[in-house]
Amino acid sequence: MLRLRYWMSVAVLASLAVTGTVARAEDEAPGLKLGATAPAMDVKMLGVDGKQVAIEDLPTAKGRLVIFTCNACPWAKAWEERIVTLGNTWSKKGVGVIAINSNDPAVQADDGYDTMKARAQQRGMKYAYVVDETSEVAREFGATRTPEAYVFDADGKLVYHGAIDDNAHEPGKVKVRYLDAALKSMTAGKTVATAETKALGCSIKFRKKESS
Repeated sequence: MLRLRYWMSVAVLASLAVTGTVARAEDEAPGLKLGATAPAMDVKMLGVDGKQVAIEDLPTAKGRLVIFTCNACPWAKAWEERIVTLGNTWSKKGVGVIAINSNDPAVQADDGYDTMKARAQQRGMKYAYVVDETSEVAREFGATRTPEAYVFDADGKLVYHGAIDDNAHEPGKVKVRYLDAALKSMTAGKTVATAETKALGCSIKFRKKESS
């Protein structure tokens, strides 16, 4: 029985590793605490429109939304339509929105820049979708998943961190829309009721750090 349990555990971990839902320990960093300000604000990143943009370039009057995502992850794909709807909707309402792809395309070719451009056009993204060319922005945030959302208020303080909603793969069965609720509370000047949730998704495929 113990031997059977052992091999079952091995099989489960192997499956998670293949689907990318286990983050690599060497790339994990302490996550941002509620009330923290966004790091790496001045790092310029190439957007799908060919322009360089940094988080500090986003409008601040009504807060900012930063989402780490990608093209290839099944979880990112499952939430993608909802992310685009949220990004387009809230950017029109004055929230600065940026989606950041920190994945190494050498690991998965679909996370390359050309696919990002095609996906942005196909989905009708009206906000910045950029490449974190060294993965350092994700490391500074302590982000480990795709997708993983961060909401900062007009004062630049983190008021929400975590998942998009409570059901990635069955949109019709979503009961709690965490990110949308956080944005509504934040822009209304109210305290976000659920300020932290577990970000579910594939691990970020970090680029290797350059040797000094």
